Amino acid sequence: MTNLSSSSPSVPHLPKVALVIGANGVIGSNLIQHLLTLPDWDIIGVSRRGGMDRERLRYLSVDVLDENDTIDKLGSLQEVTHLFYAAYQDRPSWAELVEPNLTMLINVLNAVEPAAPHLQHVSLMQGYKVYGAHLGPFKTPALEQDATPMPPEFNMAQQQFVEQRQQGKSWTWSAMRPSVVCGVALGNPMNLALVIAVYASLSREIGIPLRFPGKPGAYHSLLEMTDATLLAKATVWAATEPQCGNQAFNINNGDLFRWNELWPKIASYFEMETAPPLPMPLDVMMQDKEALWQRMVEQYDLEPHPYSDVSSWAFGDFVFGWDYDFFADGSKARRFGFYEFVHTEQMFWDIFDDLRVQRIIPG
Repeated sequence: MTNLSSSSPSVPHLPKVALVIGANGVIGSNLIQHLLTLPDWDIIGVSRRGGMDRERLRYLSVDVLDENDTIDKLGSLQEVTHLFYAAYQDRPSWAELVEPNLTMLINVLNAVEPAAPHLQHVSLMQGYKVYGAHLGPFKTPALEQDATPMPPEFNMAQQQFVEQRQQGKSWTWSAMRPSVVCGVALGNPMNLALVIAVYASLSREIGIPLRFPGKPGAYHSLLEMTDATLLAKATVWAATEPQCGNQAFNINNGDLFRWNELWPKIASYFEMETAPPLPMPLDVMMQDKEALWQRMVEQYDLEPHPYSDVSSWAFGDFVFGWDYDFFADGSKARRFGFYEFVHTEQMFWDIFDDLRVQRIIPG
């Protein structure tokens, strides 16, 4: 593995060194996998659980909510050139999200910025909450320059902090605004593809049709998704293109869908019948399914992941409750030079295939 601490300010052509905060989440882990495909990057992944080092990648176990631990572990990383911030702390209410999520970012920047003389860019991971999407029907398609909702909202609190901190500095920032991010990562509180896959697997095992469990209006709303790998590519692009400095970008797959068209296709993938939608809170209905899941793990020789790591039912309820259109205009990124897109249906099939290959769900 490359010795990431060997870089010196006196050495020309310093390698790009990414510090990824939130390295084990669906966004951070896919960002790291993408960076590993690029030969001119070294990567430091930061999370509470740490990880397994490999060539050009090392992990640090850090509680970034703890100021002292953050300074102790990150305060000597002189080699960092790009900070990718994708950490998230969940809380019961929107207002409660601000304090921990802003504190973590402040702790990280307070530790890294003074230590890293070659810091070039700080990348923030946001979402459509900056447009008030979590509160109810919002203006669609949302634009990066749209008015923000009344605070508290942690994404904008983080951006305002970084904007103020950046004044007079040589580094720049970017804010990436994906829709619902889909990828493969366990133990993540926001992983819709895994919610659908586990819900379908349980329904199939019980012998019932695959029903859409959300609000009636949500079945017909217009939605979009963001593939985690696509987001990773866009994030690195924005962090390394000078014209993208101090800009926000909506990042989405580039197509739109309605559940009433996609849901029967998902049922077909799992070789299941459908039945009319029936509103039911998954967070309640799935509480007694842990024993069933454990029997399935044994019967189908699945990897023995805890039930809590493969189920994000509250997030599924949140997404399936959007009885209003949920999409943003992604053309700004294209105008700045990012042209990649993903077919959303194929994204789901690829993720479901991967979950089967990894023996997370039955084949």
